Amino acid sequence: MPGEDAIETEGVVVKVLGQGKCWVELANGHRLLAHATRKSGLPAAAPMAGGRLRVQLSPFDLSKGRII
Repeated sequence: MPGEDAIETEGVVVKVLGQGKCWVELANGHRLLAHATRKSGLPAAAPMAGGRLRVQLSPFDLSKGRII
């Protein structure tokens, strides 16, 4: 089933790009591009710089993630 092996972590929004996308920095210093999904229930403008988010990553591509 898709998403079973996904990695969930928490990060801080560094920069908001619009359209529900933002740069997120994890606790270990890794930065990734995250996007809001319809299931997250967040409006497109919800991520704010400095805010904390939970992000779901694929183990195959750690440079992109989904806001959950």
